[in-house]
Amino acid sequence: MERRAQAAESRAAEAAGKDALENAIKAAELYMRAAEEAHGKTDATRFRRKCQEMIVYAERLKATLAGTADVVEQAITRSSSVVPTSTSILQLGSRLHGNEFPIWKEEPELGEFELLPGQDLFTDDTNFSLSANQAENFAAWVRPDKLFKLSEQNDRTACVDAMMQVSDHSNLMQDITTDCSVVASLSAAFKVLTGKNAVLSSILHPYDVANGRPRLSFSGKYVMKLNFNGCARKVVVDDRLPSSRTDRALFVVDRQNPYLLWPALLEKAYLKVRGGYDFPGSNSGTDLWVLIGWIPEQLFLQREDIDLDDIWERIQAAHKSGNVVITLGTGRVSAEEEEVMGLIGEHDYAVENLDTSDLGRRLLIKNPWCNAPSMTILGWSGSTSSNLNRPLNTGLSTAGNANDFNSASRLWVAFEDVAQHFEFMYLNWSPALFPCRQDHHFHWELPPKLYIASLTRNPQFSVISPSAGIIWVLLSRHFVDAELDIAREKRDSMTAATRQLGFMSISVFENGGNKLQTCGGEVYRGPPLDVREASEGMSHFTEQIGSWTRRTAGGNSSCGTFFQNPQYSLSLKSSSPVSILLCADANDVHVHVDIIWGQGRRATALRVKDLVASSGEYRRGCAVANITMLDPGVYIVVCSTFEAGQLGHFSMRVASIVPTTVTPVPADGAGRLLTKIPHIYLPGDERFRMPVSVSWLTKASVLLHSSVLSQPGGKMQPPSSSQVVRVSVVHGWGPEQVTIAVSGENEFQDPTNTIYTPQFDIEPDRIQRGGLWILIESMGSHSAALAIDGEILSDSPVQIGDWESV
Repeated sequence: MERRAQAAESRAAEAAGKDALENAIKAAELYMRAAEEAHGKTDATRFRRKCQEMIVYAERLKATLAGTADVVEQAITRSSSVVPTSTSILQLGSRLHGNEFPIWKEEPELGEFELLPGQDLFTDDTNFSLSANQAENFAAWVRPDKLFKLSEQNDRTACVDAMMQVSDHSNLMQDITTDCSVVASLSAAFKVLTGKNAVLSSILHPYDVANGRPRLSFSGKYVMKLNFNGCARKVVVDDRLPSSRTDRALFVVDRQNPYLLWPALLEKAYLKVRGGYDFPGSNSGTDLWVLIGWIPEQLFLQREDIDLDDIWERIQAAHKSGNVVITLGTGRVSAEEEEVMGLIGEHDYAVENLDTSDLGRRLLIKNPWCNAPSMTILGWSGSTSSNLNRPLNTGLSTAGNANDFNSASRLWVAFEDVAQHFEFMYLNWSPALFPCRQDHHFHWELPPKLYIASLTRNPQFSVISPSAGIIWVLLSRHFVDAELDIAREKRDSMTAATRQLGFMSISVFENGGNKLQTCGGEVYRGPPLDVREASEGMSHFTEQIGSWTRRTAGGNSSCGTFFQNPQYSLSLKSSSPVSILLCADANDVHVHVDIIWGQGRRATALRVKDLVASSGEYRRGCAVANITMLDPGVYIVVCSTFEAGQLGHFSMRVASIVPTTVTPVPADGAGRLLTKIPHIYLPGDERFRMPVSVSWLTKASVLLHSSVLSQPGGKMQPPSSSQVVRVSVVHGWGPEQVTIAVSGENEFQDPTNTIYTPQFDIEPDRIQRGGLWILIESMGSHSAALAIDGEILSDSPVQIGDWESV
């Protein structure tokens, strides 16, 4: 792999134009694959470093190619496909919080932003909700002229010009808005929005392309292109902002430029999507995905296996080339950390710059909250303190108030300190790094509780690639009204509210593109690939719902009550592979499936020769028995828990390529008459018999089991485990004796397990000629008597006599 990467790198150096760019991209992919396949950490690190070098080189080549950005954008458009059936899903996602957010189709006409004679300024009728604290400070919704008191300014033109300025020395802050993640996102992405890539030009309209900045709308209308609920959508706002009756700000402000308007308009558009100005904040990765459409990645910095060297290599080159936006999030922060270090718990911070020096690796971190505790070097590591003591370019212009950039809201922090004191790092990657993209939109019906431990009811997709490469899968849940309702009710952050809505995960398996029994989203990668819904490996499915009750929770096969477990008859007329999935409604219950030869009759013995297949070891929550080929016939499926007496519900799903019939097997005694056999003591090697008679032809079976009985003196006699028993049904006695049914295939069995005889016929005429007897034989210890109880299950009345020793 390394040789192939080196060859591609050489071709990139020798070629020119697009050929050089294609080979540079290919080399980067190959180096990344080499890193994944490397056996040692040193080689993996070296390959990742080469990959980053090739990415930077590719970016340089791209910048030198005239019109390349347009070509890349067109390529992305051409290779981005939407599954036709997803149109209705996207349409449903247009309605949110009582507002309509249509799918983005084209840029608005410039005429929408002109104000014709006699025409009123555009007014959006959306009702933006405010928190209680915001409402106390709120004065009115006002236009920029009144908000910034332009009529009182000496240089009105300069003030108007300042509203849409783009500069490299902004200092965006939040005050009594609770959207720290939004302001942190805008701060971290400021260079991306206004720099050479000018991402803002594709988001905010109207936009002055010639001057590379947003343009004032004379009609008071602004149109934003935001990315949420499955696609780019049109968000319309007016230019009114919430003014304050106090000195507190109700929208994002720039301390360097108090007249700056466009960040507040972008914030307003986003808050319209999220439900209002009382939006409690989300996380910056999600916010940037919506605001600029860059692919989010979340790193959990407190994981034990976190590789800081690898993370630094990934982000350093990408941040320098403008291909990644970085933000940070704290978890719960102790009072000591808050006081000494100035950190706030469950709060998002912007990363405005990265630096490597002889003293270490550092990040320039900004707290977007204007009234936050001062961030000081106290409590941080010595490397941070040392770096701060020497001059260093912050990467920010010194225009305006230079002291503001060294204020308490910004601090250079050692990378190791970041990993220690922050819980999350959010990376949002430029879509230009992913030239091919497929979107799949689908409804995700949460599986019933019975299938919670299985994957069978979850969305599954197959991915087919003509060549090896890196694939990114982004699973993005649509915003819903209930999400904000939960957050408002709990007065918690949106991230905390999301926990109540559940968690999502992505699992990748090699299974030939077929569905697994044991989610979709957007898929990004380099070369084209085929992504589609995974196909079912079988064509016929049958489901049964059952329960383990006090009568049927028999436990595993070593329990005497095993055959009380729910049983099902499985019938198929031709050979077929069969897969049986058993799912419990409680994830902490260990379950198991046995498939037994049984001719459809209830199984009473689990013999090795009769066991066709099983699910193996007991598994928590769900178990699968896969049979490569099952011959035609009728089988018994036994569904069991590991411990007897574990109650709960379950589902059983039988999959095959031919039709199957699955029906519950009635429990012992179901629909039959039960005749109690009087208990008897078996003191040792003994034989006892009991006469049986009927009035007409009757089918019957005998069940025996040991019991705990009271002995003289009130003592309880536990079952003996050193004695074994056999029960037979015989016609006649002596030389004329004929056995018509016997338990355990004529073997003695442990009576702590229930002992069964097969079903047999009782004929009245034959009884009259020689009699019918139930015969019990025991072998074993003479130290204590064995107490035996039993029942006769029959379809007609049965008469019995007394036990007699023989």
